[in-house]
Amino acid sequence: MSLVIAAEEHRHDHGNSTEKLSLNQGEKWQIDNSLHLGMSNINKAVQAKLNDIHYDKFSSEQYLQLATQVDQQIAYLFEHCKLPPQADAQLHLLLAKIMRGSSMMKENKTPKQGAIFVIQALRDYPTYFSDMDWHGLDH
Repeated sequence: MSLVIAAEEHRHDHGNSTEKLSLNQGEKWQIDNSLHLGMSNINKAVQAKLNDIHYDKFSSEQYLQLATQVDQQIAYLFEHCKLPPQADAQLHLLLAKIMRGSSMMKENKTPKQGAIFVIQALRDYPTYFSDMDWHGLDH
């Protein structure tokens, strides 16, 4: 299943794109196992390439491969989403940032900036979602 199809099938009304991530009445949003798995896999893929990205040793083809890995995990998350509507809406705000980063990595104009969008979303994730087994990026 393509990312676009998965996103369309899972589309909910999340308002306009100016919405910002927020907490659940001051608390982090609860997650399910599929969210932990998908986000952890994105995190691992980026972590493995972080130094090369940082030091501009990453080729256009490598950015494309990383974007493909990210897209596969996004599709997994859309397919296995089991969060309550409010938590799901917050997740979609986070995933939109990751999807934008993936798209930028594929365009070849600003692939490093795309990777930075994904990295920022990975750093935002534990701020808004309660994932006790999360291992953030080491850099």
